[in-house]
Amino acid sequence: MKRTVITLLILLIANVSFAMVKIRDISNVEGIRDNQLIGYGLIVGLNGTGDKSGTDFTVKSLVNMMERMGITVTKDAVSVKNVAAVMVTAKLPPYSKMGTKVDVVVSSVGDSKSLEGGTLLMTPLSAANGQVYAVAQGPISVGGMNVSASGAGAIKNHATVGMIPNGAIVEQEIPFEMDESKIVLTFKQRNLTDLVKAQAAVNTRVGQDVAKITSTSTLEVAVPAEERENFYVYLDSVLKSQIEPTHLARVVVDERTGTIVMGADVRLNTVAVSHGNLTISINSTVEVQDPDFLGDGGTQTEETEITVEEETAKLMIVPEGVSISDLVKGLNAIGVTPRDLISILQAIKAAGALHGELQVM
Repeated sequence: MKRTVITLLILLIANVSFAMVKIRDISNVEGIRDNQLIGYGLIVGLNGTGDKSGTDFTVKSLVNMMERMGITVTKDAVSVKNVAAVMVTAKLPPYSKMGTKVDVVVSSVGDSKSLEGGTLLMTPLSAANGQVYAVAQGPISVGGMNVSASGAGAIKNHATVGMIPNGAIVEQEIPFEMDESKIVLTFKQRNLTDLVKAQAAVNTRVGQDVAKITSTSTLEVAVPAEERENFYVYLDSVLKSQIEPTHLARVVVDERTGTIVMGADVRLNTVAVSHGNLTISINSTVEVQDPDFLGDGGTQTEETEITVEEETAKLMIVPEGVSISDLVKGLNAIGVTPRDLISILQAIKAAGALHGELQVM
């Protein structure tokens, strides 16, 4: 039986210069960041798609919640088919004030089939220090379904994860004080050339030599005394400075899906590429000879057939200085599949002929 494998090959090859980008898009301001929040809660109102009765932590959570509300029940008297235990997560944006609303994501931790139609009960959300900074509650929006009846079913998207837009209210502010004498920018990609360009762009925009490179990924910008009263206006002006990002010579390979993304600046030394496939097939057949009327002569024989098919190896010489786009065109010409291309690229990198970073995911 032949199996058809569909592989997606993505080639991003640009021969034009990159557009100018703002520093705010390629860096983070030290100290201004989101904070992760997490909580454990219960979803009620499900249409029989909740956790099964054997899910102990869901039953105990429901019993404890009802006891806090003054209702005493036994564990055996509780059915949780309309209830699901979930983990609730959210990001608390910087400078969030009391009363600010944030989105939350709920994810089933039991064996619930679907959270569709459910409502999250009041759930405290804590940060890494254990303090509660927000409380979440509300109806869940699920972009999927999981329906079954009489042994048949239909599943669409992922029904055990949902979202509550503006579902959490900030109850406590995270204290934050920023040093207004300087701005520290941390660039998302460690590239010294981009830092040099950013330093020049900031100094030109401000009109003073205020920017200083302090490491291979950080740029420190001094705040003049006359700008400190309008610190955030000055910060916005710095972040609006534009640079042309440096082209990265990188090839990214995802072996699980056969996806390859290539930068245009990858260059090659002279290299020879040989490509060919060897296929071996082994088929065994068993023949049974019926016995005669006296019951004698019954035999069983097995015949084995081995077939070897080998494609003619194809040799391609890649001259020095050729770009990755030319290499791909040549490899496609000799019938190389995307998965074969992954192996060839790894071999070329191992041979020291590929000038660029090969990143395998």
